[in-house]
Amino acid sequence: MGVKQKIVKETMEAKKAEETVVLRVKELKKYFSIKSGFLIQKTVGYVKAVDGVSFEVKKGKTFGLVGESGCGKTTTGRSIIRLIKPTAGIIEFLGADIANMDDKELKPYRTKIQIVFQDPMSSLNPRLSIGEALSEPLLYHKRVNSKAEANVVIKDLLVKVGLKSYHIDRYPHQFSGGQRQRIALARAIILNPDLIVLDEPTSSLDVSVQAQIINLLLYLQKEMGMGYIFISHDLSVVRFISDEVGVMYLGRIVEYGRSDEIFTNPMHPYTKGLLAAAPIPDPKVKRSREDMITGKVPSPINRPKGCFFHPRCKYKKAICDSEYPPLVKVSDTHWVSCHLYV
Repeated sequence: MGVKQKIVKETMEAKKAEETVVLRVKELKKYFSIKSGFLIQKTVGYVKAVDGVSFEVKKGKTFGLVGESGCGKTTTGRSIIRLIKPTAGIIEFLGADIANMDDKELKPYRTKIQIVFQDPMSSLNPRLSIGEALSEPLLYHKRVNSKAEANVVIKDLLVKVGLKSYHIDRYPHQFSGGQRQRIALARAIILNPDLIVLDEPTSSLDVSVQAQIINLLLYLQKEMGMGYIFISHDLSVVRFISDEVGVMYLGRIVEYGRSDEIFTNPMHPYTKGLLAAAPIPDPKVKRSREDMITGKVPSPINRPKGCFFHPRCKYKKAICDSEYPPLVKVSDTHWVSCHLYV
């Protein structure tokens, strides 16, 4: 094989590796039943927190999931990693459908998919030192043979996430919020996962610390090749870190596509409203109120008929009252669920 052919082959293999799909979610649903009664409880309805969500995450890429509070972002993330069991749908992770696996079948996949929660203090055991907390997954999954061997791995990892090796003996309350989030990240990557669900990892931090954590996430992703699902309501952060973005409203994705297309050419009225509400760091710039969203979010227990967004949409058509719009492909990398484009 000549030098030219070898370079072409290596380039094609590298491109193929980049496009490897780590996670493929198809028609994911999670319903929570509503019970009524004192002695005998009956199901009287359902909260359809996630209702037919589909997307995919590629190796080394970030998929951003945005929307208002209560739209189903966190429930989607927790269903994907099987902290809660989905009602229906397919969660194809590394080629295997993990949606209906039992605990024994799931065990090999637990090391390959991790989560970082919004509040690191509530996700860290206050009675365990950092060394004890981080050594548990290593020992449980038999990645090391002893506690001493685990401590060597942990000290190297703490330095990697921007902490000091001597922090191994300290407790969660002895760290700042940003440092605790670094510890949570260390715990998530300690088993070299293929996918990490980041559930608003920067929302409880101040702006300067947010930037540090985002840069750390990008560094770790580049070095380890992990896929991210980045759940947030902070559009500026999502725009910076995400390769693809899904916009959720009342349990469904209403717009989905490449990050640059979503932010430069939003098509769904809800997406336009979210972007119009994002703060502009310039007091001299006057904000247009044309795309501002009015009204309140409908109850997820009793969603509107037809398009869920039509009670708040100024572009509403007659069909919006009766039919939910399909997800329409408007370009090779952009889909939108709106009757304006059907």
